[in-house]
Amino acid sequence: MSGSPFTGTAALTRLNLRLDRLRLVIWAVAILLCVWGSVIALDEAFPTQESLDARGALLGNPATIMMTGPAFQMEHYTFGAMLANELGLYLFIAVAIMAILLAVRHTRAEEESGRLELIRSLPVGRFAPATASIITVAVASVLAGAATTLGLLLPGLEAVPVVDAVAFGVAAAATGMVFAGLATLFAQLTENTRGVTGMSMAALAIAFLVRGVGDVINHSGSWLSWLSPFAWAQQTRMFVDLRWWPLLVSLAVTVALFAVAVAFARRRDIGAGLRPTRPGPATAPDRLGSPVGLAARLLRGGVIAWGIGAFFFAVAMGSLSGELDDMLASNPQLEDWIALEGTDLTGEFATIILSYVLVAPLVTSVSGVLRLKSEEEDGRAEQLLVAGNTRTGYLLGWLATVGIQTVLLTVLSGLGVGLGVWAGTGESDRVGEMLLAAVVFLPAILLVAAFAVACYGAAPRATGLAWLLVVWVVLVLFLGELLRLPDWVRNVSPFTHTPLLPGADLEAAPLLVVGGIALALLAIGALGFRRRDIASR
Repeated sequence: MSGSPFTGTAALTRLNLRLDRLRLVIWAVAILLCVWGSVIALDEAFPTQESLDARGALLGNPATIMMTGPAFQMEHYTFGAMLANELGLYLFIAVAIMAILLAVRHTRAEEESGRLELIRSLPVGRFAPATASIITVAVASVLAGAATTLGLLLPGLEAVPVVDAVAFGVAAAATGMVFAGLATLFAQLTENTRGVTGMSMAALAIAFLVRGVGDVINHSGSWLSWLSPFAWAQQTRMFVDLRWWPLLVSLAVTVALFAVAVAFARRRDIGAGLRPTRPGPATAPDRLGSPVGLAARLLRGGVIAWGIGAFFFAVAMGSLSGELDDMLASNPQLEDWIALEGTDLTGEFATIILSYVLVAPLVTSVSGVLRLKSEEEDGRAEQLLVAGNTRTGYLLGWLATVGIQTVLLTVLSGLGVGLGVWAGTGESDRVGEMLLAAVVFLPAILLVAAFAVACYGAAPRATGLAWLLVVWVVLVLFLGELLRLPDWVRNVSPFTHTPLLPGADLEAAPLLVVGGIALALLAIGALGFRRRDIASR
């Protein structure tokens, strides 16, 4: 038994960083590119003071404030204020998600897999693994903050002072650490990794809603806003009236959360949680013995959460179409920014909003497919196969469930945008148009999911490529027009080949080609899964 409870912390930290080096690089580069691209895009979209003032005038909309953040310096709106008001929230959410995933990976996931027990059998201190986890997440958060600052400064704009860019990065890192502390605390309460992740993501969603409602009450932030960690970062008021002291709240809460987590850790055994797991029923329903039933049960929570979020986001963003004429009149450059070309500007705008919202079923479909990998590694897939399910039946049953859920989410997204446009313009026929437009996107979404199937079935170690494709689709979707990416680069994204109804003609050829590629990828995945060995931890 080692003398110090922190013996071995340095070695475990090095091990964590070595195992996570690719993840950290991907997160840092993704944040850097997104921030850099967003700064360039916003600078091109709002080049004059008149366009900035027009943009600022729109932020009084409660839906906009709910979805972006507080409305600082609305009079004589500046480019820096735009970054603080509109870019910050989504950046902070991304860093928070990164921190949650890393914290869960190095705490409860290590216990659930049994690796922590092996590590504790070595000459390491009791608190060394937890301390190494905290340091690892701190390094990741600092890298994310540095990437944020660098992304803000790379374009070399005078409207982005260095000190405010640094404050932006520090705020992002501090937000990540707060949610890492929450995840570490939740890891002491339950025995299940997915339970910890779910509780942490629920806390993030609550923080988002509390901040949103608080900012709607007072556009510069009300007392309710201050109950959210996102507000502590946003209230530094970068580029407007910089103040550092709100970040002290983030620091104090982070220290308190980790301290409570350590105190709870001392009161429980390895692998156990302070909140005992409820015993399950003595027998399971017959449907859980089938791939379809099991997939529906395991995936429904995430699908419901994504569906609720996507629907309300779609309604809120769709309602902005009622202000489209005013936006274009005050800032003609917006037509280039959102690539409006035809005569039905409202329909085109709604379709572009829809394509953004469809990121939800895109992510959900890939996540549902790749859940197969964890089911296989945890041994549950093998149990189903031993129970009489064929490999092909198991795979196709699971994928059928994912496909149905993807269709439902896609239709729900189209319905949300349609209802929002109806509310904003009074044009009820937009609901049907957006439903049809959403359905037309299904082949592209399913192609990305089929690529995930091919990776899982033929080369399970390459499943990260599926997420890389998702990131690329999102990058082309949001920034392809503004970054003037060449056509051959954009064509890698299947969304590029989808007709944007109602403005474009509905052509069957591109949809059939995309659907055919999806079927080919599905066949590759199914054939690979039939021929390879089943893995387990």
